[in-house]
Amino acid sequence: MADKVQLLDNRWNDQKAADLDEPGKLLYRSNLLGADKRITNYGGGNTSAKIMETDPLTGNPVEVLWVKGSGGDVGTIKLDGFATLYMEKLESLKSIYKGVEEEDRMVGFLPHCTFNLNSRAASIDTPLHGLVPFKHVDHMHPDAIIAIAASKNSRELTQEIFGDEIGWLPWRRPGFQLGLDLGAYAANHPNSKGVVLESHGLFTWANDAKECYELTLDIINKAIIWFDRKTAGKPAFGGEVAKSLSASERRALAAKLMPEIRGRIGVSERKLGHFDDQPAVLEFVNSNNLRPLAALGTSCPDHFLRTKIRPLVLDLDPAKPDAEAVAASLDNALQAYRADYARYYNECKHNNSPAMRDPNPVIFLIPGVGMLSFAKDKATARIAGEFYVNAINVMRGSSLVSEYQGLPEQEAFDIEYWLLEEAKLQRMPKSKSLAGRVAFVTGGAGGIGRATAERLLGEGACVVLADIDAEALKTAHDDFAKRYTADAVRSVQLNVTDEAGVIASYAEASVEFGGVDILVSNAGIASSAPIETTELSMWTRNIDILATGYFLVSREAFRLFRRQKIGGNVVFVASKNGLAASPNASAYCAAKAAEIHLARCLALEGAEGGIRVNTVNPDAVLRGSKIWNGEWREQRAASSNLQVDELEEHYRKRSLLKLNVLPEDIAEAVYFLASDASAKSTGNIINVDAGNAQSFTR
Repeated sequence: MADKVQLLDNRWNDQKAADLDEPGKLLYRSNLLGADKRITNYGGGNTSAKIMETDPLTGNPVEVLWVKGSGGDVGTIKLDGFATLYMEKLESLKSIYKGVEEEDRMVGFLPHCTFNLNSRAASIDTPLHGLVPFKHVDHMHPDAIIAIAASKNSRELTQEIFGDEIGWLPWRRPGFQLGLDLGAYAANHPNSKGVVLESHGLFTWANDAKECYELTLDIINKAIIWFDRKTAGKPAFGGEVAKSLSASERRALAAKLMPEIRGRIGVSERKLGHFDDQPAVLEFVNSNNLRPLAALGTSCPDHFLRTKIRPLVLDLDPAKPDAEAVAASLDNALQAYRADYARYYNECKHNNSPAMRDPNPVIFLIPGVGMLSFAKDKATARIAGEFYVNAINVMRGSSLVSEYQGLPEQEAFDIEYWLLEEAKLQRMPKSKSLAGRVAFVTGGAGGIGRATAERLLGEGACVVLADIDAEALKTAHDDFAKRYTADAVRSVQLNVTDEAGVIASYAEASVEFGGVDILVSNAGIASSAPIETTELSMWTRNIDILATGYFLVSREAFRLFRRQKIGGNVVFVASKNGLAASPNASAYCAAKAAEIHLARCLALEGAEGGIRVNTVNPDAVLRGSKIWNGEWREQRAASSNLQVDELEEHYRKRSLLKLNVLPEDIAEAVYFLASDASAKSTGNIINVDAGNAQSFTR
């Protein structure tokens, strides 16, 4: 049976571990466990080791608990992500603990146990590790174990699968008392190797790092094998009642619905979206038991802290998919969800509970299509979706072998609105100025476009790079993904004169991020020739790219902004030549003038919907520019009777301020117009040309 299922691989390398000290082995073990999402999801679970250290005050050996710090992730943690506490001081807290009503007070004592002035905050799970009488402890949230923990008869199932090797404890909110419970169980059951916590997860322990790692894998694999044997041939979730749309249809429908949802839930705080249609999701959303199981909510605290206690299921008949009908039903569906969330809050709140938070759903489930998740940033939205996939896996396993049970609302509330959780939220750094915004940047792989994308990414925006140059686009994308994370950037190869391509690129932005807030229309070319020798093809190419292209990307942005109903922002990167004529460049100048006037027209049309449209006029931005690397540089040099290498200095001296204009200078102006710093400006032009009297706006 075991060879038919995908078991967890033992990836421990004795040769690598031999060169590590005890903290190093803890880090190694943690990263190995966190690398497999079947063991624990991002940010979920924690690990610890009790290690002998030298006390910096006395020079004497002391036992120190190394445990994953608050808010960390075992898969990516570094050594500085672990909190360190004197075990003697941690043990001494038993003498002052007077009961579960003092849980919050006990957390306040953890900093007093800090070893070696470590600034990493200890998490509420610290006593769960410190009070277990073993050197090494793993606390993981594997789907196979939580499926047991969330079953109505989880104690009996634990005994059936593991015998006396693994014990069971009833649900209790994490804290000092649960640490005492675990310590007492381990002490009273010396042959036990761990515990299943009801509705929560798995604890395993050993006195050696490798032994603890291998034990954790072994216990999870036993559960996987047992589930495979017990559930073979059984239809999940009561069987299928709906058929999935094709992959392209699913993606197209998500692209239509995500901006509609984003606009309705992102009025007070912008949200970013994530779409997931993996097989596990489709199996659930197409099932007979979708609605009753979804209504029960999630069980593991790590799940619902990310996903809210339950999702919103949208009405869609995959046999007759009607995106407009679903969009029209959103207001009522969201109103009902918010009302139920308010009921949950009001029925469960305490006198000192924090104010009710955002009552909108995080997870949206759509039969035949998949799952949408929304949060204040892309990474959080993606991770929320990952956690709900874990919840789906838990519900599948639990409902096949028993009866799935979600966490009671009061218990869920007491964790979601725990004062300690609220304090953690209040400690979060202030959001950057463009957090939650999505910027679509054409010409995004060139000098000005790339500098602009970088400026917006640095202020917290997610960016869609659009460029016709596939090689430059990949280079820019890979660089930004490495420096700003893969969640923050997407790229689309785009010819802005291709109407269908423009439409498709916005659909791609919508399905990847949920919509678009900022358009930076920057794609460009430049041509130079006297009017007598200007070919029609040159004229047409300039008008196509610099006028028609700007029209097409703006029109699609406006259509999307209108659907979102949360405003929008368009910034045209035009040119000094749109205001000040230049000889031998009629095609270019005329097209740039068209851009500027188009922006003014759009500012008039968009104002009522909160859509701002402004223009930045650069001049002579040579460095990093693909335009200036071609014939345009030679042509402009020739028109001024200069050598090519003299052109940059010529433009500097020509300016009133005697300064060169760089891509970063244009990016700064674009950022200002794209941000709330210019919230009361539309229809404006900012010249970034180091001063040119001919282009002063009038």
